[in-house]
Amino acid sequence: MKIGIIDADLLDNGTRHPNLACEKISGFYKDQGNDVKLITNYNEVDDYDKVFISKVFDFTKVPIDVFDKKRYPHIELGGTGFFWRDSPDLPYEIEHHMPDYHLYDEFIGQEIARGIKPLKFKDYIDYSIGFTTRGCFRKCSFCVNEKFDHVFRHAHVEEFLDKTRKCIYLWDDNVLGYAKWREVFDELNETGKPFQFRQGLDMRLMTEEKAKVLSSSKYHGDYIFAFDHIEERDIIEEKLKIWQKHSSQIAKLYVLCGYDSQDEVDIANTFERVKILMKHHCLPYIMRHEYYLKSKYRGIYVTLARWCNQPSFFKKKSFREYCEANQEYHKNPNTLCAALSTMREFEHDHPDIAAKYFDMKWDYLGETPTQESDDFNDEREWKDDWQMDTPANNYIHNVEGKVK
Repeated sequence: MKIGIIDADLLDNGTRHPNLACEKISGFYKDQGNDVKLITNYNEVDDYDKVFISKVFDFTKVPIDVFDKKRYPHIELGGTGFFWRDSPDLPYEIEHHMPDYHLYDEFIGQEIARGIKPLKFKDYIDYSIGFTTRGCFRKCSFCVNEKFDHVFRHAHVEEFLDKTRKCIYLWDDNVLGYAKWREVFDELNETGKPFQFRQGLDMRLMTEEKAKVLSSSKYHGDYIFAFDHIEERDIIEEKLKIWQKHSSQIAKLYVLCGYDSQDEVDIANTFERVKILMKHHCLPYIMRHEYYLKSKYRGIYVTLARWCNQPSFFKKKSFREYCEANQEYHKNPNTLCAALSTMREFEHDHPDIAAKYFDMKWDYLGETPTQESDDFNDEREWKDDWQMDTPANNYIHNVEGKVK
């Protein structure tokens, strides 16, 4: 058969990550002797005997009515972007097939030829990708993993390891919640390759043993955790202290906001979590749920994300100073830039919150700054990974609790 595969997120918003399901489908069908190609134009779907379309994000636009089975009987759909928590699983033989890490090669070559920097495609080129565990017991209402009630072993590393690739990254939902987590880390360390868990590790499950194993592993880039709710401040601070006994590297923590509410209470809670992380010399990464768009103060959410998610600003300027610095680049000196305008509006309405948080600075809270990772010091890589103010980077659009 002539088989086409469409990564819908790639064609609409663009994405830094290859679609793992697409790569597994491609690997399986190529091994069956089929002609498989990545489709980059929906006008080509009728040129194939079978077409698989996958998308992660529900905001990704698909320009044809793929649910019209009479018109497109040869198209199969998958991914949380189409089905949310009810996304069908891949058949076992496909789910556990070696991904086709060359599915995107032609597309990447075309993009580089038109001037896109190769660094943008490092996730496509440099990494073996997979899940060693699946599931989570937290049942967070904003996450597709609410359907699970435990963490279970999914695959051994050798199942998706390409020994020619430099590094490994993993999409595990909550690896530290797996009873035999040590086996997973032993497997990863035995490969001799640097690895990273991209979903955000569960700081609430940190122990002395886990901190020791994790910090002594051949880890790649940033250690990423999460701080979703202010009610968890005590356990987060307790576990951060355990972690920092074993690691001198600055930790990053996702900070969810705009979900429980979109008012001044949620904004104050978000600033308080930022303050706590600043005190411990950890870096927050603001994750705005799409509900923030309902807020009277949605500009504060945007500006807060831009301040926190750019460490070069966050570590040098207070929130107020960041807003004032934006004014310096405003084209019309007779008007206020969006950042300064929204800051002043919020301060007028809630001076007590502004007085508590708008002037706090990295240099005056916490201990001496600790070591930063190589990725953090690479300005180009940091910009590609963290600074882009795009939906896929810091805006949870009702898809998952962590960035995908």
